[in-house]
Amino acid sequence: MKRREFITLLGGAAATWPLAARAQQPNPVRRIGVLMGIGQSDSEGQARVVALRQGLEQLDLKDGQNLHFEYRWGAGDGNKIRSYAAELVALAPDVILATNTPTVRALQQLTRTISIVFVSVSDPVSDGFVTSLSKPGGNITGFSTYEPSMGGKWLQFLKAVAPDVLRIAVIFNPETAAHSLYLPSLESVAPSLGVKIVSAPVRDPNGIQALFSSLVRERGDGLVTIPDSFTVVHRAMITQLAEQHRLPAIYALLPFAQSGGLLTYGTDTISQYRQAASYIDRILKGERPSDLPVVQPTKLTLVINLKTAKAIGIAVSDSLLALADEVIE
Repeated sequence: MKRREFITLLGGAAATWPLAARAQQPNPVRRIGVLMGIGQSDSEGQARVVALRQGLEQLDLKDGQNLHFEYRWGAGDGNKIRSYAAELVALAPDVILATNTPTVRALQQLTRTISIVFVSVSDPVSDGFVTSLSKPGGNITGFSTYEPSMGGKWLQFLKAVAPDVLRIAVIFNPETAAHSLYLPSLESVAPSLGVKIVSAPVRDPNGIQALFSSLVRERGDGLVTIPDSFTVVHRAMITQLAEQHRLPAIYALLPFAQSGGLLTYGTDTISQYRQAASYIDRILKGERPSDLPVVQPTKLTLVINLKTAKAIGIAVSDSLLALADEVIE
């Protein structure tokens, strides 16, 4: 055999060795992409990652052993989310976890073959992510955050702590929030409670500042914050300004109460990340997202921050405290 032929043969064999070795592995390393809507330095983002990994570890799926994670952090920025979505799709992972409506939308525009499991999506049917909740029909499925009574409950709890509220501003980023879902729900309940809903779209921190400058507590103003990555990223600013302006406010996610928000009522997001592990596991074992029904929330939790209530001069009734799943003092 000529030397050149030997070298060529040897090189060809070496190129096939890694593939053969992978084929012989009983537990190959599976790749999971995670596209987060919030920032890496955000404590809530880290808590969600921990919950996901805990859920996977309970199913014997462990990072560094039979799993490899690729994380991307959108930090509430639509351009970053779209860019990172393209990066993850190019890596062709086995499954991508998408963590809110903008991340799912960005991924859907890039792939109809890579399996996607979502959490914190309000209305996957109307957004066109799935055909129906029971039969998603494509490469996407997951866990919804919306329950039809949420909007009315936000107003009821807000009126319970601040009966004199007459006008309620609804803050959201129109580019990232499912406002078309929540606003009609709020507006339909408002007349029965004697309140007026005022749409308050904001797109940047300056918009948040301007909104609060226009709200005056003495005129009976209150605040509802629609859940989305933008408001979560800026929750410290929103809750601090609400306290500074002595505005009674209710939010959909627990991190707002932990940041000083007066009330929160909504889905246990951390629990959804643990639950998402089960769908990732089933897909890795061969099930198709199209056959895995979207899971809707079965329990909504009420959290009351008494420290904030005291700071803005609100006395929370014993009857409302009795309804709370958690009280922050």
